[in-house]
Amino acid sequence: MIFLDAAATTPVRREVVEAMWPYLSGDFGNPSSHHSLGDAAAAALAGAREATATALGCRPGEIVFTAGGTEADNLAVKGIALARRAADPRLDRVAISAVEHPAVEESARYLERVHGFGVDVVPVDRYGQVSEEALAAVLRPETALVSVMYANNEVGTVQPVPRLAALARGLGIPFHSDAVQAAGWLPLDVRGLGVDALSLSGHKLGAPKGCGALYVRSRTRLEPLIHGGGQERGRRSGTENVAGAVALATALGLAGPSQRETATRVSGLRDDFIAEVLAGVPGAVLTGHPADRLPSVASFCFPGTSGESVLLELERQGVICSSGSACAAGSDEPSPVLLAMGIGAEVAQTAVRFSFDSSVTAAELREAAAAVRTAVGSVRTLGPTSSH
Repeated sequence: MIFLDAAATTPVRREVVEAMWPYLSGDFGNPSSHHSLGDAAAAALAGAREATATALGCRPGEIVFTAGGTEADNLAVKGIALARRAADPRLDRVAISAVEHPAVEESARYLERVHGFGVDVVPVDRYGQVSEEALAAVLRPETALVSVMYANNEVGTVQPVPRLAALARGLGIPFHSDAVQAAGWLPLDVRGLGVDALSLSGHKLGAPKGCGALYVRSRTRLEPLIHGGGQERGRRSGTENVAGAVALATALGLAGPSQRETATRVSGLRDDFIAEVLAGVPGAVLTGHPADRLPSVASFCFPGTSGESVLLELERQGVICSSGSACAAGSDEPSPVLLAMGIGAEVAQTAVRFSFDSSVTAAELREAAAAVRTAVGSVRTLGPTSSH
């Protein structure tokens, strides 16, 4: 099997399992308990917080551990917007890009539906990228928050976050970015990015599912979504997942030192794979930005096919990939991301995404490209609605 669906999830790294294992076994204490087991857990949690902060270039107190990227996005969007409106009732709008992950989009729609916020959607160009001019056009004195993802989970387009964040900051508006897909591939220094909040998820870079973090800049108002015992400095109550925090910190630490080298190597493999697919499959269309894209994502539309049928045929040949966001699995609707990029609904339904982890090899991608040629040819021969 050739696994090319790493944007959905990645295997847990052995070093991560070894680091977290003690906190699933012998050192299982509650970090709020005042005894030796609790003290050991609290020390591990503090160490994980410090290591995560180091990876992001921030202070440990600016890290909130969560159950994953979705919770981190919800806490950022809802928490910052609600807190700012509580301080100033005139701040009743949020701005998001047209290609956000559902965790951000649905959080904004919740604010609209339940709390009466207005939602301003920033359009993207045909590559899925937000321009400073497009963002400036929707910002208002009433805007409480801007949220634009760092890198898109479906097409891999990287946004000019530092410039967009600087624009918002100049108007006194907090800026959040979903960096779930960027972690391990792009720089995460929050000062350099200029963001006020940044979301991460462990299972995208070698940690288990169910652990994540939100960076929140000091003095940024944040209304908690989960209430209880006041853990995480009152920002996220509930007994902390110590093993998960250790796992996330370990995965970030492993990715950091080799991030630039790994990104450069995988980018080259990605470009070769894209070239082989475009040369071998007549009519294939690369989606996303041709240059400003994640090293790990190559996404295409194959007009005249069904994307799901291509996926089934590729799996028969031992290649595992996806038709887009794992969060939209089972939906037969065209991707809102592709529609926002101006791709027609019929073509959007032919989308296939290939996403790599850091261990991918040139041989695997050559074999996968050959499988794509065969799969698309087979589906086109049998008809676009075929399902083997």
